Amino acid sequence: MKSKIEIPKIPLSLPILSQQVFSLKSKDEFSMGTIDDITIDNQKASKVSFEKMVFKNVTIMESALTETELTDVIFDKCDFSNIDFSGSFIHRAEFRNCKLIGTDFSRSRFQNVSFLSCLGDYSMFRFAKFKQVGFEDCSLISADFYQSTFQKIWFTVCNMDQAVLSGSKLEGIDLSDCEFEKLYVEIEDLNGCIISSHHASSFAGLLGLVIK
Repeated sequence: MKSKIEIPKIPLSLPILSQQVFSLKSKDEFSMGTIDDITIDNQKASKVSFEKMVFKNVTIMESALTETELTDVIFDKCDFSNIDFSGSFIHRAEFRNCKLIGTDFSRSRFQNVSFLSCLGDYSMFRFAKFKQVGFEDCSLISADFYQSTFQKIWFTVCNMDQAVLSGSKLEGIDLSDCEFEKLYVEIEDLNGCIISSHHASSFAGLLGLVIK
C-alpha cells in the first residue's frame, strides 16, 4: 500500500525572485519566492539552499549545484538535464513535467518527494536514499539506482527499461504496471519484489531458465 507523501508547504502568494539567481554562490540561501521563465547557465556552487519556492519553466544548463538543499519546493515544467545535483537533500518537493535527462542525483537524500510525468532517462540516483518517494508516469529508461536505499518508494506506470537496480533491495516494491524489457538487477535483490506475469521472462536469465 502506498503511503501518503507530504506535499510542499508553500504560501499561495509569493514574490518573484528570478533576477536573484543568475549568479549563484556557494551557501546562498533563497526562500519565499517564485522563479519563472528563465535560463540559468554556467553556474558552479555547493550547499545552496531553497526553501518555500516555486520554479516554473526554468532551464539550468552547463552547471553543477552539488549538495543543494531543497525544502518545500515545486518544480513545474523545468529542464535540469545533465545538471550535477549530487549529494543534495530534497524534502517535501514535487517535480512536475520536468526534463531530468542525465541529471545526477547521486548520493542525494529524498524524503516526501513526488516525480510526476517527468522525463528522467539516463538520470543517476546511485547510492541515493529514498523515503516516501513516488515516481508516477515517468520515463526512467536506463536510469541508474545502483546501491540505492529504498524505504517506502513506488513506481507507477513508469518506463524503466534498462534501468540499473543492482544492489538495491526491492522487497515490497511493486513494478507490476511498469514497462521494461530488461532490468539490471541481482537475483538476491529481487526477493519480495512484485512484478506482473509478462515480466517473468525478463528475469528468467538470472535464474538460468529457458522459456519456450
